[in-house]
Amino acid sequence: MAKWTAFPHDNAAFQYSPASLKKHWARLHTGDAEPWPKDAAVVAAWIHFHAGEFQQAYEAGLAAGSAGISVANKAQAIYANYLEKKEKVKLEMFLEVAERAAAQQAEEPKNPNAYYWQAYAIGRYGQGISVAKALAQGLGSKVKNALETTIALAPKHADAHIALGAFHAEVIDKVGKLLGRTQGADSATGLKMFEQALKLNPGSAIAMIERANGLVMLEGDKRMKEAEALYAEAAACEPMDAMECLDVEMAREELED
Repeated sequence: MAKWTAFPHDNAAFQYSPASLKKHWARLHTGDAEPWPKDAAVVAAWIHFHAGEFQQAYEAGLAAGSAGISVANKAQAIYANYLEKKEKVKLEMFLEVAERAAAQQAEEPKNPNAYYWQAYAIGRYGQGISVAKALAQGLGSKVKNALETTIALAPKHADAHIALGAFHAEVIDKVGKLLGRTQGADSATGLKMFEQALKLNPGSAIAMIERANGLVMLEGDKRMKEAEALYAEAAACEPMDAMECLDVEMAREELED
């Protein structure tokens, strides 16, 4: 496998030991509601993930067997979204994650993150090929169903609320309210999802960023000031791991543009 692009920021503050990771686990995993792993090999994979060593996290997760699939999927999906430069490779990675997550659902039908990472990967893949094309291929309903299943299994899964809000916003933004309705997209539901995500995870930079984007997509310029304030709040967040650092940096870049 080709070497993945290295995490581009200082990760000294994101080096966890098994003990310190356990101590901060609830805070680090408020977004994805992932339970503390029983397997030491999976803990080691998560230590790589939080430090921004995404390729090592992915490889260690796969090597750990079924218990490591979620960390492997998260590492590959987050890496592809933020750091992979080649569009073709990025899309292939998203499809790989979606396939692995679908297989995981068959093995573990009650695992919320088996559905969440499928939805995340298909959603990002759809953005890559164009939302209209993705909807024509029936990917919209796959994303929506997988996210609704995630929330049904884990009602406090903040990231699934963010992603479901983004689904409603993206669809309406790209095809309009009328056609959006045929895809099950609805402005009020989208806004409610973003709000709920921030209630569940109030310190989340990505929840602030996605809510800001969603407000503008769904309600236009009249929400621009609010969106800018959310970006500023996201940019001021103190990241506790590499993924959060990438979110905060993205907010800072947006403010500089």
